[in-house]
Formats: sequence, C-alpha cells, structure tokens
Amino acid sequence: MSLPDEADGGAGVAPKEKRKGKHDKPKPWDDDPNIDHWKVEKFDPSWNEGGMLEVSSFSTLFPQYREKYLQQAWPLVRSALKEFGVSCELNLVEGSMTVSTTIKTKDPYIIIKARDLIKLLSRSVPAPQAIKILDDEVQCDIIKISGMVRNKERFVKRRQHLVGPNSSTLKALEILTGCYILVQGNTVAAMGSFKGLKQVRRIVEECMLNKMHPVYNIKILMMRKELEKDPALANENWDRFLPKFKKKNVKQKKVNTKQKKPYTPFPPPQPPSKVDIQLETGEYFLSDKKKSAKKWQEKQEKQAEKTAENKRKREEAFIPPKEPTIPADKSEDANNNVADLAMSVKKRAKKFGERKSEGNVNAETYIIGSSEQASGKKSKKQRS
Repeated sequence: MSLPDEADGGAGVAPKEKRKGKHDKPKPWDDDPNIDHWKVEKFDPSWNEGGMLEVSSFSTLFPQYREKYLQQAWPLVRSALKEFGVSCELNLVEGSMTVSTTIKTKDPYIIIKARDLIKLLSRSVPAPQAIKILDDEVQCDIIKISGMVRNKERFVKRRQHLVGPNSSTLKALEILTGCYILVQGNTVAAMGSFKGLKQVRRIVEECMLNKMHPVYNIKILMMRKELEKDPALANENWDRFLPKFKKKNVKQKKVNTKQKKPYTPFPPPQPPSKVDIQLETGEYFLSDKKKSAKKWQEKQEKQAEKTAENKRKREEAFIPPKEPTIPADKSEDANNNVADLAMSVKKRAKKFGERKSEGNVNAETYIIGSSEQASGKKSKKQRS
C-alpha cells in the first residue's frame, strides 16, 4: 500500500488552483458590431463528409380527410427532402408518414426539420408552405388548444376570436409577428422566427384562457412596432407607452323563473302506494287466477284497439279526398247578374237576326241606297 506514502511525500507540492469560469475571458469578437451572434449559419456538407453513423427515423399519423391531398402533394415533398438526403414514405394503410436518414444525409439536424415537416402536413398546412420549414431560419410550433377550455361551445367561440371576421384578426397577427398561422381543429400551427413564435403562443394562450382578446394584443404589437423605429427609446422601458386593458366582468341580473309557492307548515299528502290502489279497486282481494284473467282481458282489449287503429290508418290511403263544392250564391247581386246575362244574350240574338236579313238584300238596291245616303250627306254639308 504505497499510495498513502506517496501522498504524504508529495504534501509539500502546492495543488493547482481551481477557479470557476476561468475560460470566460473577454474575446476580441464579443464587442464587434459587424458580427451577428444570433445568426444561424447555413450548413456546409464539408463539415460532415463521413455522413450519419446510424439511421434515425420519425413517423406521425394523419387524419383520413388529408389522405387525398397528401397523395397529390407527396411527389413535391419527396423531391424537397431528396435534396437533403432524407427518404420519406407515405403509408395509406396505417395512415402514417415516415422520414428517415440515408447514407447521403450530411446535416445531422435535417431529420428534426423533416419531422416538423410531416407534423405540419398532418395538421393541414399546405405542402408548399410546410416545405419552408427545411430552411434554417424558419422554425415551427404546434400549439394544442383543446385542453384549455372544457365547454365545447365556449371553445368554438374563443377559437373564432383568433380567426376573426373574414380571417382579418389572423392576417393582422401574421403581419405583425411575421409568422404563418393556421387554426385547424384542436391545434394552432405557426411557422416563423423564434421571437414571432413566442408572441403567437402567448397570444393564443391568452385568447383561449380568456385573459385577453387578440384585438388588444394586436394594438400592443402595433405600438411596439412604432416604438422600435425610434432609436432614442431603444434602451428605455416601453410600459408607459403601451395601453393597459383591464378585464371587465359585467354582472347580469338573473331572472327568477320559479314562482314562489305559498308557505304551508304542513307537509304534502303522501301519495298512495300500489297496495292502497289495489284495496280501493278491490283487486287486492281477488285470487291469482282472477288477477291473471283480468290482466289477459286488459291485454286483449289493448291489442284490439291497436289493431283497429292500424286498420284505420291503412284504409285512410284509399279514401278519396272530398271535392270542393262551390256554394250557390242566392244574393240579389247574383240574380241581377243572371238577368244582365239574359239581356245581353237577347241583344246578340237580335243583332245576329238583323245581319242575316241584310245578307238577303239585293246588291243593286244596296248600292243605290248607299249612293243616296252619300248624296244626302253632301247636300247637308253644302247647306251648312
């Protein structure tokens, strides 16, 4: 056991000082204004020439109503993932989408991006929009809103607040946050920068939990946009400029629909039991044979009533409908109308007789008579 001796022998050597954060020294590029420390550099395949050592894969299920669209858009998704060396599979039997790495995959983080892509596709995001998630600068967030509200009617109403009339509220949020937002079913899918996604999640949660209406959040975001333009206010607190909205709960008076009954100190009468009813009718004293006979008799009567009613319903289809009868009008106006009608018929008959007699007249006499009438008219005119 030479270890303790060695330790005793080396007691005179001073141990090295362990200082926390000894590597946290100021670097020359920390204060360089030309360097953006938050910028995500584009992946270069030369950084990982060997590729992936193991196969990583992710799969997600999709609803049945998305099946037809995914079949049409799958060639576009496959070609987009092929550029990054990721394979994808659409299983229509199980209703699932799977992405996995291959030998050609160089970027180790692209499989996470591909997983987000199939998640967005399953949540009804269009394929051209969902493919943008493969860019390094674009991130996504799927917010589950179904568990925030228990009442279904209230849930639908608050979800509609997010969308707004003609999707105006949703468009305003997209412009102000710089994110793509899609409200579908029990989730809200958002795509954009980390800062924008954080704002979207906060607004969605506040809306669904009934803390603040999205319209007020839009007003605050618009104020922040204006304040960002002023360089003098860059290092100041903006709370004094932002509007503060207080939640107002207006209490509604409840209408008493129940009418108060007059107070009586005595309890209500006890309802009669089956035995009491049998005693009143005398059924209680009957023998079992008579009771069964009575029940059978009642049953037969009910059956007879039912069959008669069914027969009547069947025969209704064969009964002809009653024709509407015009009531005879015995008033004075009706009598006058009949008399007028008779007079008009007589006049027409008389005219018809006159025309017949005119038809038998000789042509020469008719012409002579007409010429005499014409000459008589001319002489009258001359006299005048």
